[in-house]
Amino acid sequence: MSRWRDIAAEGLWRNNPGLVQLLGLCPLLAVTSSVVNGLGLGLATTATLVVSGLTVSAVRGLVRPEIRIPVFVLVIACTVTIIELLMSAWLHDLYKVLGIFIPLIVTNCAIMGRAEAFASRNPVPAAVLDGLMMGLGFTGVLVALGALRELAGHGTLLDHAELLLGPLGEGLRLEIIQGYRGFLVAVLPPGAFIGLGLLIALKNVIDTRRGRRSVAVPVHAHGHGSA
Repeated sequence: MSRWRDIAAEGLWRNNPGLVQLLGLCPLLAVTSSVVNGLGLGLATTATLVVSGLTVSAVRGLVRPEIRIPVFVLVIACTVTIIELLMSAWLHDLYKVLGIFIPLIVTNCAIMGRAEAFASRNPVPAAVLDGLMMGLGFTGVLVALGALRELAGHGTLLDHAELLLGPLGEGLRLEIIQGYRGFLVAVLPPGAFIGLGLLIALKNVIDTRRGRRSVAVPVHAHGHGSA
């Protein structure tokens, strides 16, 4: 059970692809002008990580070491193609908004990195969990950055949710700041860099405080025991 917790913690926090590994930054910065865009790309990336991790782990005993990288690329490319076709068929409006960044998932270093570093060296259940946690961690960063930029840029959240959820999303739009005229920089590329920097800084602050507490508790306990 502790192994599963460690895998989950690595993907969601300790080794988060967007905040720690700093992989996949091109789509992360490009599409996160809103919550819906970030969530859509995040779910597509998570599906790719899970399916590619499962497949790579399942065939790892059959692939010769010298051809493993081409095989990994082929697996990832096939997975992304299937996801792209499904999005084009079922979520066509969102597919048009995300555009080239759906097929570019193939080039996301985080996916190739997990295939090489984890899925090719671990059994299928662990590889699937790793892909899911890494994907959810990446999706969380996309959504948080999208929410930050959408709120600062337009004063809204979940605008155009119908692109992802269909009719169910039509009433989800929240106008947080009434009559807000918008802050253009937030939805432009500089806003993406600034927002990501703030999220990384926040994570570092949280980690630092947690580290201090973990050090302080044993010291306190030791002092109490000596007394």
